[in-house]
Amino acid sequence: MTASPHATHHLAQLNVATLRHPLDDPRTAPFVEMLDPVNAAADAAPGFVWRLVEEGTGDATGLRPAGEDVIVNLSVWENQEALWDFAYRSGHLEVMRQRRDWFERHVEAHLVLWWVPAGHLPTVGESLERLADLQAHGPSPRAFTFTSSYTADEAAPHLRPV
Repeated sequence: MTASPHATHHLAQLNVATLRHPLDDPRTAPFVEMLDPVNAAADAAPGFVWRLVEEGTGDATGLRPAGEDVIVNLSVWENQEALWDFAYRSGHLEVMRQRRDWFERHVEAHLVLWWVPAGHLPTVGESLERLADLQAHGPSPRAFTFTSSYTADEAAPHLRPV
């Protein structure tokens, strides 16, 4: 885990994606081929702190806590700007542009952001709970999106202790 030693809060993010085809299907191969380079870029990105990986692998695609055809991406960043820069100003953007080739279109929220105390690594269960909160109640300091964000100070009452 890498992070600024002076940070008191970090931004956690979860996004889920429903596969159109299994990961071993040739139609999904271009996505699978991009996993290692994109994950390596995330790991090296300014402001990156941590990401969920399945034990013994380099990614979390084998974990299916949200359903057999749903993959999860869970990571922690120093701040919202660092996550935004990686997601929308790096090679990751090319993956985003092609996502309809591999993933179903979600009709409800599939990305959630929330603040955590620096040093806290969110669990998958905690993350899915935040996503469910966003889906049920809309954006709040507890669970929000890029377009409806809150500061760490606004979210302070909703932070879990380390």
